[in-house]
Amino acid sequence: MNKGGFSWKKLSGYSAAKSNVSRKIEIPLTKSGRNQKVGKIVTKGCLGMLIALTLPILFILIILLY
Repeated sequence: MNKGGFSWKKLSGYSAAKSNVSRKIEIPLTKSGRNQKVGKIVTKGCLGMLIALTLPILFILIILLY
């Protein structure tokens, strides 16, 4: 675990500036943050994921029944 060491970036204000820019442009500057944002947009939460998984199954069942 991180024990809270010294950071030149934090002392110089680089971390705060990067954070402020990220908030203003509303796009995360980290790869994981961008992936999370895209994932939320694509799935629109749990309900979107549930619909995305069940619709193809329903279409296949309808096609097979006719």
